Amino acid sequence: MRGDNPWALQSALDRKGLGPVAGVDEAGRGACAGPLVIAACVLRPGDAARHPELTDSKLLTAAARDRVYDRVLARAVDHTVIIVPPAEVDALGIHVTNVEGMRRAVAGLTTRPGYVLTDGFRVPGLPAPSVPVIKGDRVAACVAAASVLAKVTRDRIMEGLHVEHPVYGFDVHKGYSTTEHGAALTAHGPSAVHRWSYANVALAGIAHGRRPPWRVMLTAAALSGRTVPEGALEDGVGQNERFAGGRQSTTRGGARIT
Repeated sequence: MRGDNPWALQSALDRKGLGPVAGVDEAGRGACAGPLVIAACVLRPGDAARHPELTDSKLLTAAARDRVYDRVLARAVDHTVIIVPPAEVDALGIHVTNVEGMRRAVAGLTTRPGYVLTDGFRVPGLPAPSVPVIKGDRVAACVAAASVLAKVTRDRIMEGLHVEHPVYGFDVHKGYSTTEHGAALTAHGPSAVHRWSYANVALAGIAHGRRPPWRVMLTAAALSGRTVPEGALEDGVGQNERFAGGRQSTTRGGARIT
C-alpha cells in the first residue's frame, strides 16, 4: 500500500470511513540542548497536488522546509504543536516526555481524528485508534507534515536560543551533539537550556563544578556506561525513586539527581 505514494495509506483509511487521519511526529529527541517539539497534523484528503515537496523534514533543505511549513499551515485541516522544555525532559526522561507529548498533540486537535499514524513505534493512550508506520515521515504524508511542523518550530526556537547563548552555536547544530557543540560544552560548561540527563552535559557540568538546575533522570546509557560517577554529583542521586548518594550506579534504569 505504501509504494512510492505517501498519500496511499491515509487515503485508504479515509475511503474505509476511518478518517480524518492525523499524523504525529517529533523533533529534537536526540539533541542534548533545547526543547523537544511534537506536532500532530490532519491534511485534507486528496490534497497531494498541493504539497509537491512534502516529505520527511530531514530530507529537505532549510528553504524547502520553510516553504512546506507555510503550505501545511495554509492548507491543513488542523494541527497542533507541543513544546516540551529541557527541565521536563530531564525530570521524566526523553521517551516518557515524547510519548506524553504525542498524546497531548493529538488530544489538542480541534478536529477529532478517526485514526492516527505514528512514526515507527506504538504510542499507547491516544484518543483514537492508531498504527505505527515504519519510516512514517517518508511514507505517510500526514506524518511528514507533522515532522516539518515540529522541525521548523524547533529550529526557530534554537536560532532564538543562539542569540541568548551564542557561545554554543545553536544556530548551526540546533542542540545536537556535534564535534563543535562538544567543544563548546567542554570550554563553557552547560547552559540553562541544556539537558542534564544526557551524559555529555552531565560530565561537562561536573568538570565546571556546576549542579543541575532542576531534578534530573540520568539516561540508561549514561548509567550503564558508568560515565557519570554519582559521587561527583554529591548528594541526592537515587535509583528507582530511592535516594542513595555517594555510589557509582550499575542499574540499567534511570536515576534522579536533585
